[in-house]
Amino acid sequence: MASEIDDLFAQTMEGAYEDDAPWQAVQSLRRTGTRQVFEKAAEWTKSSVPLMRARGLDVLAQLGTTVEHPSNNLPLEVYDLVTEVLETEHELQPLSSAIAALGHLGDQRAIPLIASHQSDSRSDVRFTVACALGSFPNDALSVATMITLSEDGDDDVRDWATFELGVLGDVDSAQVREALCRRLNDSDLDAQEEAISGLAKRHDARILPIIIPALEKSPVSGRVVQAAYTLLGRRTGRIGRDWIMPMHSASAFPTPLGSVLSDSGCETAFPVTRVPGALR
Repeated sequence: MASEIDDLFAQTMEGAYEDDAPWQAVQSLRRTGTRQVFEKAAEWTKSSVPLMRARGLDVLAQLGTTVEHPSNNLPLEVYDLVTEVLETEHELQPLSSAIAALGHLGDQRAIPLIASHQSDSRSDVRFTVACALGSFPNDALSVATMITLSEDGDDDVRDWATFELGVLGDVDSAQVREALCRRLNDSDLDAQEEAISGLAKRHDARILPIIIPALEKSPVSGRVVQAAYTLLGRRTGRIGRDWIMPMHSASAFPTPLGSVLSDSGCETAFPVTRVPGALR
């Protein structure tokens, strides 16, 4: 077993950081989730090589987690180790991996540590902050940080902050609504549609001048159609950033939304492009 674990750790260093092969090795080590894996990953977090530090943190982030066992095998030890790394880490990849790990752990103590990196000059770090705070969508500091990040200059950061603020989170305040309204005319379509979804969830009528023209476009975005259903009190399901549309006939809706939805063929499920989870 020791040689197999060593081989898997070696495979995590092959290719580019985002390549599938090294991530498959990371996933295998996570599933193994033993004390031996923990100790080697912990050793790697002290390496002089930034990629090795990042890979050690990537493994620790979901040590032992599976669909059947969604919690970390050693959450307290991993938390202590990751927070220690954050005290001195400045390199992009290991820093992002450490922040992502705190998001995976879901320990409320991590929120101030994650939020403290919201002003990092590197958009990749700010993006990871936005994603990690998705584990705490209703915490006051998390909400305040996501409001700030929803104004970020980077499209991806704004998009994910808006999604987590409006869709993942349930906080309904004037500050949240105003932050979402500011994204209704965002230059990034994803951020704009997440704002529409978040305001529809809160039944804010200010989206009507936006959503009705959006429903007349072809093809119609699944997120926009879902927002119309939500605004009219129809239930839908959403997995991550995918919508599962209800199989209702659009003729049941009142005009003008009913006629628009009918013209759009809303009696069948809308295909929605899958967006992979941001935290690996």
